[in-house]
Amino acid sequence: MSAKDLVKRIADEDIKYVDIRFTDPRGRLQHVTVINDEVDEDFLEGGFMFDGSSIAGWKSIEESDMKLIPDTNSAYLDPFYAEKTLCVHCHVVEPDTGETYERCPRSTAMRAEEHLVASGIGDTSFWGPDASDASWNTDTEFEMGNMGHRPGIKGGYFPVNPTDASHDLRGEMLSTMKNIGMKVDKHHHEVASCQHELGLVFGTLVKQADELQKYKYIIHNVAHAYGKSATFMPKPIYGDNGTGMHVNMSIWKEGKPLFAGDKYADLSDEALYFIGGILKHAKSLNAFTNPSTNSYKRLIPGFEAPVLRAYSARNRSGCVRIPWAESPKAKRVEARFPDPAANPYLCFSALLMAGLDGIRNKIDPGPASDKDLYDLPAEELAGIPTVCGSLREALEELKSDHDYLLEGGVFTKSQIDGYIELKEEENTTYEHTPHPVEFQMYYSC
Repeated sequence: MSAKDLVKRIADEDIKYVDIRFTDPRGRLQHVTVINDEVDEDFLEGGFMFDGSSIAGWKSIEESDMKLIPDTNSAYLDPFYAEKTLCVHCHVVEPDTGETYERCPRSTAMRAEEHLVASGIGDTSFWGPDASDASWNTDTEFEMGNMGHRPGIKGGYFPVNPTDASHDLRGEMLSTMKNIGMKVDKHHHEVASCQHELGLVFGTLVKQADELQKYKYIIHNVAHAYGKSATFMPKPIYGDNGTGMHVNMSIWKEGKPLFAGDKYADLSDEALYFIGGILKHAKSLNAFTNPSTNSYKRLIPGFEAPVLRAYSARNRSGCVRIPWAESPKAKRVEARFPDPAANPYLCFSALLMAGLDGIRNKIDPGPASDKDLYDLPAEELAGIPTVCGSLREALEELKSDHDYLLEGGVFTKSQIDGYIELKEEENTTYEHTPHPVEFQMYYSC
């Protein structure tokens, strides 16, 4: 949609405000709301000036002027505001040069898509990122009575109501997504208490990262309207299943799926090399795919967590899986270790760059692991490498393994250093703060 078409839509639909939205390095959505009188073609094409020093991990105060450039193709009506408001996602540029700002996550994703084309490997990539019914409320007194229908620990997968007490809540979330133009497919209760899944249909890299930001925004706001709170923490509950964000990836060239072939699981050599790149760089990828201290409370053995750097088409226990598909067009690779704390623009971009490095350097992923890795004896497990066990380890790995991210200028050294500094602050806060369980274990020492 051109700027002219969007201005016409604003007038034709009597839209009162335009909400320009962008994503900070941590993956949080930010916004500024502009009254319709101020939004014309010059505004949409020229952008909106703002203070970048107020965003953690971006500019210092002496060079803080930055510009938001709206993507007119991303426009959608906000489903929650009382006044009719049109939202557009933006990327950030330097006001003096007009170049994309190196630390803007959406700009990074745009550069990743451009790099794929420039590499000659492919021209398009597709990305498909796949929770009060808790058991601890069994004896709680509620105004309307407590009927006792609770899924229990690890008992939440696919029950019908009344055990699945949040069906209508999820239904409204999914319907709201569909109403603003998002492509969705299903919803259901997941294994853990209060854990739910709502399905997004795949899309191209930048667009799908935009969709994931809308996805979180809608889930948070619909839950709030129901008097509830939603979290995307990877491991909010001790002893129960955590929440991952399995990322399905495929590359196409000239309308043909690059990953379809006659090798293992009907994959091509390029698909296997792509997997090789992800397995090789998995520990540095963790800094972007699993960017919170809480992420590593999920990535531990014993909870169906994909901690082992292995791949398979037959089980879900490795960190890379090849989903079954009848059609070559559906052939894809699934990274199972990412989680929803990730900034989607940086997560998808880093995964793509690791995979492209695998293709470019023909990195052999080794033989597939078709055994159930969770049940392997200790002597066999000892030979399989793992992903990181802490955010600190992931950041150290990123410091030493990031050249593949710098290819084509997709990421920059300054951006990576700034990201590491931002995340080290979080890690220091976590490591320096006493935890309630420490009082339980050590108070009487």
